[in-house]
Amino acid sequence: MQKNILKSGIELSELGLGCMSLGTDAQHAKQIIETALESGITYFDTADIYDKGENEKIVGRVLSEYQQRDDIVIGTKVGNQLQHNGDMVWNPSKKYIKKSIKQSLQRLGLEHLDLYMLHGGTIDDPLDETISAFDELKQEGLVKAYGLSSIRPNVIRYYLAHSQIEVLMSQFNLIDNRPEMLLDEVYQHGVKLLARGPVFKGLLTQNYQNALAQKFENGIFDYDASSLADTVNALHNLEPELTALSFSYLKSFDALGSIIVGASSSEQLRENVAQYEKYIDPATIKQARTLVKDLNYTQHLK
Repeated sequence: MQKNILKSGIELSELGLGCMSLGTDAQHAKQIIETALESGITYFDTADIYDKGENEKIVGRVLSEYQQRDDIVIGTKVGNQLQHNGDMVWNPSKKYIKKSIKQSLQRLGLEHLDLYMLHGGTIDDPLDETISAFDELKQEGLVKAYGLSSIRPNVIRYYLAHSQIEVLMSQFNLIDNRPEMLLDEVYQHGVKLLARGPVFKGLLTQNYQNALAQKFENGIFDYDASSLADTVNALHNLEPELTALSFSYLKSFDALGSIIVGASSSEQLRENVAQYEKYIDPATIKQARTLVKDLNYTQHLK
């Protein structure tokens, strides 16, 4: 599988496993993770809030059996603080970040982390304080690289200009192509994009009709329900393998680091890998792009 290299030298498999959907059955999760490894996937993406920390524990426990391998990369995220009453509050403070990494490392069973990401962020955060927390974690050897998970252009641009982020995670697919407006800036800063939501809740799969009916009955973004259905039908008529088409669209960008796919079963993951490996002609990708609307972020611009 293609590997894309970060500024720190970390190599990310171009298809990564988003671990949020693994569930809390450790044996079931192990089967999916092992399927990923067998398929050439070496990047595993989790977060401290997934299943209230249980996800990190499971991922760490399973991958600990592969300590002899030096190609496995684990990324996790921080910033959402779970309160005792079950509420979630946003906390980008240095104190919280430096406390949280110790807890994540303990759950993952690691002494240091490959990739640590801020799990959100607003322009009203103490931005320089937050950035300094990640810089200090790098200096202390607790993280090799850090990044940002965000869809807010003003936050993204601040981090590009003022931090050492190496990755940006954003929802990105043929329908939600908003990140395109930032990709030149991202690429110029040597930052790699982690594309989450590549099949957009099933909309870019063979089951797109079900997704349209159950998840997009009111449309999305600049699409009403009718225009969205027309657009996805047109994409399907152009290339029936919608997932392969969406993956190939993402692979066409030099800024891509990894396409993050979730999987609730080994079979689903194998199908995603098969779709990733299919070749779609560049002319078809270009034509597909003309069938969808040009979307731009309209909020959090300043």
